Amino acid sequence: MDNLTHSLTGILLARTGLARGVPFGTALAVGAANFGDIDILTGAKSWICYLHYHRGFTHSLVWLPVVAAAPLPIWWLLARRRGPVDRALWLHAYLISFIAALTHPLLDLLNVYGIRLGTPFTERWFHLDLLFIVDIWVWAVLLVCTLGPMLARLVYSEIGARGAPGRAMAWIGLAGFAAIIGLRALLHGQALEQLNSRVYAGEPPRRVLASPSPANPWKWTGIVETRSAWRLVPVELGRPFDPEAGLVFYKPEVERFRSVIAATETGRVFLDFSQVQSWSATPAPDPEGATLVRITDLRFGPPEGNAFVASFLIDARGRVLREEFSFARTPSATEAPQGRRNRD
Repeated sequence: MDNLTHSLTGILLARTGLARGVPFGTALAVGAANFGDIDILTGAKSWICYLHYHRGFTHSLVWLPVVAAAPLPIWWLLARRRGPVDRALWLHAYLISFIAALTHPLLDLLNVYGIRLGTPFTERWFHLDLLFIVDIWVWAVLLVCTLGPMLARLVYSEIGARGAPGRAMAWIGLAGFAAIIGLRALLHGQALEQLNSRVYAGEPPRRVLASPSPANPWKWTGIVETRSAWRLVPVELGRPFDPEAGLVFYKPEVERFRSVIAATETGRVFLDFSQVQSWSATPAPDPEGATLVRITDLRFGPPEGNAFVASFLIDARGRVLREEFSFARTPSATEAPQGRRNRD
C-alpha cells in the first residue's frame, strides 16, 4: 500500500489507546508503520537491486521483531526529554512499534505487487490482489476518521466543551478499513469465478487473476492464461461479461532464450518477481543475427507503457550482450536505461 495509508493506519492504531502514556507514541506508531519501506534505499545502486530487495526482509514476518525494534533508538532520544525511560516504558513502546510494524506487511499483502513473508526461509511471493496500491475509498475512510477528531477539538475549544471522539473514530476507521477489505474479497472471488467459467477463443483458462481498480470495487482487470496466449479482459460485476473483449498477447517460442536469460542477474531477479510474464522476441538491428527479448509483467498493464520491463540483447550464438531493467518507464532498444549491464 501507499505510505499515506500506512501512516493513517498508524495514527488510528495509536488513538485506540495503544499509545496512551507513551511520549511520542503516535509518532512511533507512524514511523514503525512505514519503516518496512526503508528498503527503497537499495534503489540508489540500481533498479534491479531495488526489485531484488524490495518487500523482502524488511517486510518478512520472520524479521518482524527486529524491524519493530529499529525505530526505538530515535524514539528514545525524543522520549527521554520528557522524563526517565524505564523498562516498562520501553516494553510499552516496543509493543506499539511491533503492532504498527505488523500492519505494514499485512497491508502490502493486499495488493498485486506481492510480498515475501517468509524471507530468509523462502523467497516465495504472496499477493491477495484485493486492493489497488492506492485506494480512494480507503483514503476517504481513514482521512475522515483521522481528521474528524481534530476538527471536533477545534469546535469544542470554541464553545468551551470538553472531550473529542478520538478513540471512537479510530475504531470506526479501522473497522471501516476492514469492511472495505471484506467487500473487496467477496467481489474478487466473484470476478475469478466469472473468469474461470468461460472459454477464450476455444481454449479453457489455465490460470486466471483479477486485478483491482483504484476507485470502482466492482471493476476488475482479468488476466487469463490459455495454452496459446495471455489475455487482459475487462470485468465489471453486474454487467454482461465478454470473454473476447480486451487485449490478447500470444506466446512466442522463447524456450531457447529462457535458460540463458535466467542465468543473468536481471533475468534471475525479474523472473522470480514477475507472476504474469509476457515475452516478445524481435530481430535486433545490431549485431547481425541478434535478438531483442523483452519480458513484462501483465499485472501492471499491457507491454507498451508497462512499469516493469526487462530487456535482453542476445547474439546469434546465444550470448547475452546486454541486460537491462527499467522501472516505471518503457526502454527502447537503443537507449541505455538505468541498471543496464553490457557484456563483452
